[in-house]
Amino acid sequence: MIKIMQYGEGNFLRAFADLYFNTLNEECYGDFSVTIVKPATFGSLEKFEKQNCNYHVVLRGYENGQSVEKPYKVTCVNRAIDPFSNFSDYISLAKDKDLKIIVSNTTEAGICFDVRDEFGGFEKVTYPAKLTQFLYERFNAGLSGVYLLPVELIDDNADNLKKCVDGYIKLWNLPEEFKKWNDEHNFYCNTLVDRIVSGYPKDEQTLSHVLDLIGENDELVTIGEPFGLWAIQNKGDLKSILKEGKHNIDVVLTDDIVYYKKRKVRVLNGSHTNVVPAGLILGAVTVDDCMNNPKLSAFLENALREEIIPFVSNDISATTDFANSVKQRFLNPFLNHQLTSIALNSISKWSARNLPSFKDYYATHGVIPTYLTIGFSYLIALYNRVEKVDGKYLAKVKDRVIELKDDVKYLDYFANNRPIADFLCDKSVWGENLGEYKNLVETVISNVEKIEKGICLL
Repeated sequence: MIKIMQYGEGNFLRAFADLYFNTLNEECYGDFSVTIVKPATFGSLEKFEKQNCNYHVVLRGYENGQSVEKPYKVTCVNRAIDPFSNFSDYISLAKDKDLKIIVSNTTEAGICFDVRDEFGGFEKVTYPAKLTQFLYERFNAGLSGVYLLPVELIDDNADNLKKCVDGYIKLWNLPEEFKKWNDEHNFYCNTLVDRIVSGYPKDEQTLSHVLDLIGENDELVTIGEPFGLWAIQNKGDLKSILKEGKHNIDVVLTDDIVYYKKRKVRVLNGSHTNVVPAGLILGAVTVDDCMNNPKLSAFLENALREEIIPFVSNDISATTDFANSVKQRFLNPFLNHQLTSIALNSISKWSARNLPSFKDYYATHGVIPTYLTIGFSYLIALYNRVEKVDGKYLAKVKDRVIELKDDVKYLDYFANNRPIADFLCDKSVWGENLGEYKNLVETVISNVEKIEKGICLL
């Protein structure tokens, strides 16, 4: 038996990692058993106890151009432990020789170091502090190390987790032999995960439909999209434990996790950021609205094909295949992905997601990219409409008024009618002076003027 300890009982892990392990069991690739550990004092495991830790995942969306709804029953979770009320059962996991993997999803803020954490504490210490205590128990039991697969959405998630553990080893003056054991016998594997999980149905109609689909009542049922990718840094003998390929989600064990992150950020996230402001101004509400609008969908396709895909990697074919899967995902009406949600913090998102593609195109061709510049112009036009009303920053778009949420200093800048040119040239905003790209500032200002006149640039 291959045992997995999972920090986190939320929808994402249950519709992602647990569904993968369950699929491996069904495909006879191993005998995987998951024990869920509740990572925080709040919340209850009552539903897990009531349902013997069994639940369903329903994947809804598009595959190969077809609308699909696929229900799966997950039975690989053997128990759920509340370590705050049942510490002995929790710590017994550390002494289980069959434990091979620790998966965690403690939010982006969960992987952190706090010098105030005490070795004897548990309830109020960070996840890395809890993990250090857990691993120390395993070390003292004379057992082998484990593979740590954090899925928290931060860069180098496993590297940062290990830095925290190293910090607690030093803070608590734990034995050098333990540090050596942690360095040599535990494998901290950076990961990248990709699946949108909407969770428990939010309206009665959807809930009734889903329960009819699975044929029984399920208080833990969760909904996700069909697409799933888990890219895991290959270390140790991990390939002998996990199975690569498509097993409900696509699993890749790789030495180049950077490529998968770059691909996701530029293709998926970059496309979102590029099309959303135009979509909002032209009246779209959701991502699938954009995909069903001929002008917006053609705009997204052109930016991908000409200005994003060519600069992700030399393997244009693989990146194009991924881009095609992204477009299918964007068409998923079940997700109801609101443009206003994606628009959150758009200035910093554009810098992280779109500026790198913009720069690569400019360096190669010596001119600014057409479609990324248009998308950027719509972004600036959207912010240029901001008015501050009762402490909120509102912008009028077609047929409605939306609230923009971003760094207050950016929103105040536009609310006070400050010059667009100065904003584009501000290094503190973009990390560089965008005015150094020939014709960019002039083009954006001209485009914004056209947009304000109601001219469509697409």
